[in-house]
Amino acid sequence: MSSLRFNAVEEAFKKKAVEVIAPSKLTSDYYGKYVFNKATMAKFLPKATIKALKNATEKGETLTISIADDVAAGMKMWAIELGATHYTHWFQPLTDGTAEKHDSFIDYAGAPGEAIIEDFSGKLLAQQEPDASSFPNGGIRSTFEARGYTAWDTSSPAFVVDDTLVIPTIFISYTGESLDLKAPLLKALNYVDKAATAVCQMFDPNVKKVVAYLGWEQEYFLVDEGLFATRPDLALTGRTLMGHESAKNQQLEDHYFGSVPSRVASFMKDLEFEAYKYGIPAKTRHNEVAPNQFELAPIFGECNLSVDQNLLIMAIMKRVARRHGFRVLLHEKPFAGVNGSGKHNNWSLGTDTGVILYAPGKTPEENLQFVTFIATTLKAVHKHNALLKASIMTAQNAHRLGANEAPPAIISAFMGTQISAVLDKIEKSTTDEAIIINEKKKLELGIPSIPEVFLDNTDRNRTSPFAFTGNRFEFRAVGSSANCSSAMTALNTAVAAQLVEFKAEVDAKIAKGIAKEKAIFEVIKQYVIDAKAIRFDGNGYSEEWKVEAAKRGLDCETSVPKIIEAYTSKSSVELFTTTGVMSEVELHSRNEVKWETYVKKIQIEARVLGDLSINHIIPVATRYQSLLLDNVYKTKAVFGAEKAEKISAMNLALIEEISEHTSVIKSTVEAMVEARKVANVIEHEKDKAIAYNESVLPFFDIIRKHIDQLELIVDDEMWTLPKYRELLFIR
Repeated sequence: MSSLRFNAVEEAFKKKAVEVIAPSKLTSDYYGKYVFNKATMAKFLPKATIKALKNATEKGETLTISIADDVAAGMKMWAIELGATHYTHWFQPLTDGTAEKHDSFIDYAGAPGEAIIEDFSGKLLAQQEPDASSFPNGGIRSTFEARGYTAWDTSSPAFVVDDTLVIPTIFISYTGESLDLKAPLLKALNYVDKAATAVCQMFDPNVKKVVAYLGWEQEYFLVDEGLFATRPDLALTGRTLMGHESAKNQQLEDHYFGSVPSRVASFMKDLEFEAYKYGIPAKTRHNEVAPNQFELAPIFGECNLSVDQNLLIMAIMKRVARRHGFRVLLHEKPFAGVNGSGKHNNWSLGTDTGVILYAPGKTPEENLQFVTFIATTLKAVHKHNALLKASIMTAQNAHRLGANEAPPAIISAFMGTQISAVLDKIEKSTTDEAIIINEKKKLELGIPSIPEVFLDNTDRNRTSPFAFTGNRFEFRAVGSSANCSSAMTALNTAVAAQLVEFKAEVDAKIAKGIAKEKAIFEVIKQYVIDAKAIRFDGNGYSEEWKVEAAKRGLDCETSVPKIIEAYTSKSSVELFTTTGVMSEVELHSRNEVKWETYVKKIQIEARVLGDLSINHIIPVATRYQSLLLDNVYKTKAVFGAEKAEKISAMNLALIEEISEHTSVIKSTVEAMVEARKVANVIEHEKDKAIAYNESVLPFFDIIRKHIDQLELIVDDEMWTLPKYRELLFIR
């Protein structure tokens, strides 16, 4: 095995950058080539069909079967021109990944056994029936109740991958419950549109629609595929369960924004070319903080489409990486001692009149609207801070959060000095002081005006999970491997519900004879006061903040299984059921899935760690120990006992140290196995997850500590697993 490691290292050093040729000089020439977008529709669909499809997407109008047939015919013709022979409904089961079942276009032209034709009807486009029994469902469906349905999402365009037409869909059970992450997201986006539009019309009656925007920042690691193949822990769990820190890691901060290594630069170019073909507007690429860590970020887009594009880009990254001799790591913490990877979700709301609702305006009316949405969002985040934390919490992300590189596992909002000053002024002002109606009947805030420069006049706080960054909020706590749907569903639903509450409160005051402007301000002021506990601009890593956050009543739970339970708290159930985003049954089922997934993740890691400990680490350590013992015996034979004792003192100490480490590793692995056995017989998934968290997971660090010490002792030529210096610095 050690020879396998050195062969992999040698081969990795020899690899050169793969030549990548751009499809065209201008990106615009091939951008969206494989997407059934508006330009493509204009070529393959009748105008009446395009209009009907637009109305279905934007107004929620029902598509007739004849319209669906027209779309299917045009879509099939376009896809076949690109070489497609199959189609699939692409959906997002409760696994954080995607799923697909490919069917050929072929069908019999007449009687079975006769000639075939390429056929694709509106019925096949609109709906399919995949087996739902093997996907996580949290008890909604029994194994024998296999029927589930995928239904076409008209708001996200179809695309062609290789020989397959891919159709984005939702996934629901036979009884109507959602079995995926997309259906609740679409409901949340629809609800926030209606809620925000109603509030916007208090300021501008011309607003007819509000869109939620998302811009994700995808962080990732690249590891040479040969080195990856010789690390079973990386291959099976996505992270290294052992490995001593490299003497040099990220402490010099020389990798961040540094010159991109040639092999990686070639990969990035190839990745961008592929992204552009699928209409993914990749904008930014750079080295991240940790060695061999990088980032890709696109231009903002509509939330649902942006989520789909992120899922697609993660799949493309894996495929492109193989072409360049890499494996891409999307795990939140693949290496100990260096930064992990996140996927910052930059979120905002914008109107169909072109106004970004979190951007300060030029007029007092616009600024009052701006402050309204800021205050309402802070109120929502404060009220549902436990839910928002649950929406991003996984076994993987728990390793990253709060590790002096990412936001802590306490949701707080950073607003920056100037916005905080505005909010503080509102809190301390009386309505008469803060609201002035001038001669032209224009609304003014009796506080320092908010200039446009605020767009770039807020600092950044990397310790904040939810930071205001000028014209948007950056939800920084989302993990790199996550499906953004989970966080976006929780955030949009919470804000939408608060907007509905805001309008109801303002309307109630107006009904009592209070002027609209004064009523708005009174509600805003109360929200600023109510949500003050969620605002924190300081160091989120500090121990003092943890104490302070607890005093403020924020959720400070650190146990992943217990954090997940926030989905079924009284406030969360009320939130999702009153908005119609998810039923109580769906919420409980998702918790069951999350607990089960947590158990399986830790269970797999425990098995891999135990296997590597017993079958790799201990044998190598004892083999080296045998060499040292042999040296001691030979030294005695040559020099005699008295002189040999002095000569062999270091070897004797190493022999004893190796025995101590291997003994602890073996006994701890055995204890971990027993703890797993005890946990495995627990029936309820929540209790089992808690047992794994409290009784199994703690053994990991103990075992790792002793393995990492052995790595420093054992002869390098005998060590079978590639070390951090090789994994992180060979590119």
